[in-house]
Amino acid sequence: MDFELDEAQQAILDAVASLLDKHAGPARAIELAGTDAYDHELDAALAESGFTEVADAEGAGPLEAALISEAVAAAGGMVSFPARALVAAGVGAALPPGPVAVCTALPRGLVRFASHAKSLLVLAPGEARLVSLEPGDCAPVRSSFAYPMGQAPGGLAAAGDALGEGSADTLVRWWRLALAVEAVGTMAACLEVTTSYLSQRRQFGRTIGSFQAVQHRLAELAIQIEASRWLVREAAFQGAPAEGVATASAYALAAAGQVFAETHQLSGAIGFTREHDLHVFSMRLQALRIEMGGVAEHRRAVARERWGGGASGRGVGA
Repeated sequence: MDFELDEAQQAILDAVASLLDKHAGPARAIELAGTDAYDHELDAALAESGFTEVADAEGAGPLEAALISEAVAAAGGMVSFPARALVAAGVGAALPPGPVAVCTALPRGLVRFASHAKSLLVLAPGEARLVSLEPGDCAPVRSSFAYPMGQAPGGLAAAGDALGEGSADTLVRWWRLALAVEAVGTMAACLEVTTSYLSQRRQFGRTIGSFQAVQHRLAELAIQIEASRWLVREAAFQGAPAEGVATASAYALAAAGQVFAETHQLSGAIGFTREHDLHVFSMRLQALRIEMGGVAEHRRAVARERWGGGASGRGVGA
């Protein structure tokens, strides 16, 4: 594996960074979260710049889409970019109108971005389906997850257009990849916010971050995030193989639990307030960790793919 970005990839990320500096960031996320709003401005900017279709662009592919998704997550972008640029592109559907949300056909649990979605990718028994939504089809649900959440309507198993034989397993693979990518970007932001705080907050006449015990804990988080990052990038480069994405999602979302706990503990009381930027990212980690049945289901998927025992989509929750 080449651990260095090539010139084209670096140019893409530089352009994305410039766009995100204008349209994203913790302050923007906090503003939107206060009204459960979706960032249509950022969504449009990403689409107009051609980033949404990068997975199908000449000279690019899923890895580039994953790199952009990671950057958007790290900037706190309130958009469903990975669902459209990775999942919809991965299942081979013509790029559907955005915002795009992803869920199972079972009407249970909360669905990220469903209350704003124009398109719903649905994991139905034996196949994936693409459902067009009208305003009000998915009721908004207030939560503390730092994403706009909604309740998907019933009857999704037979709604919309079927995406063909094998589409269910394909949807599961790309959905797992999108979750893991978002987790990596979000974890990196949690660590950055925490490290910045610890380099300024003083105790016993020294910055907290200068204590070796604190540095050891931060280093462990950095290792977990970096390992997650390269598992995800390898899976994206390989086109989301079932075992690869299950391994990446299981590892990354388990790491997300450690990142959540450690960054809040290291930040002390301020880390539990809305005045501090940590909650913008840490609460998103909680939403990502429970999607698709949670970490335990991702681990079961690794076992199924490696040693057999059923289709990759079995047991996936909303």
